[in-house]
Amino acid sequence: MFHRSRYSELRLPPGLPRVRGGAWYHPHMADAAWVSSLATDVQATTDTPRHAAVVRVTHWVTALCFFDLLVSGIEILISHPRFYWGETGNSLTPSLFSLPIPASRATVPTGYDFVLPDQNGWSRSLHFQAAWVAVFTGLLYMVFGLFTGHFRKNLLPAGADLSWRALSRVIANHLRFKRPGKEEAWSYNVLQRLTYLFVIFVLFPLVIWTGLAMSPAITSAFPSVVTVFGGRQSARTIHFFVSVFLVIFLFGHVFMVCLAGFKTRMRPMITGRFGEQSAPAHHRGRA
Repeated sequence: MFHRSRYSELRLPPGLPRVRGGAWYHPHMADAAWVSSLATDVQATTDTPRHAAVVRVTHWVTALCFFDLLVSGIEILISHPRFYWGETGNSLTPSLFSLPIPASRATVPTGYDFVLPDQNGWSRSLHFQAAWVAVFTGLLYMVFGLFTGHFRKNLLPAGADLSWRALSRVIANHLRFKRPGKEEAWSYNVLQRLTYLFVIFVLFPLVIWTGLAMSPAITSAFPSVVTVFGGRQSARTIHFFVSVFLVIFLFGHVFMVCLAGFKTRMRPMITGRFGEQSAPAHHRGRA
């Protein structure tokens, strides 16, 4: 604190208050405090990762598992490309619908005069192994998201964002394939948030549940897992449609990443941070 009589003739820049908290101060001291605050804020912004390590690891493990599940699931599907509803269904019963592809088994009627090579052995083993890895990875992500507030802070949309005006603006930008600005790299828009929440809390649990409902070991111990769907064949049909929705989401997700800037979006998901050139300007040097 400085005595008033000693600094009563001190000339301060125009517009700068002479008294703060009842005490006189020197302008150079104010500049030093402002620079220190600026450096601290910039350092905090630079050190803050866009995606936490748990989010990045679970993202890539899930992506690898999804690729394995997709390839092996297609092979399993080719062995019997017919779908039914209820508890039972086989080659001798009418199908709910059939995929217009040849089967890998001659006993399955598909209307084709040839069969594809049977890859049902390794595909089932890979499918089950990748599924369990995906389940445990998803549980880790869920625990992390709930205990750290990740879902609330990064995925739960604000009330104002759920208005029809806000939603229609975001949807219109997507339909015009408008490339998002760099500032949007630090946050998801409302359409992304709603989509991610639907995938995480609806599609993924449903595809896991219907997958478990097709397991004789699980359903023998917990019959309600399959009876809630009306039977094992019903669970298989629902499992197929949910998988199709997840594949559509995957293609849409990759397309939007490429539209927004592949390098700009991929770097934070790998390293956690933006590069100096790709980070939004107001996050690189503002206080």
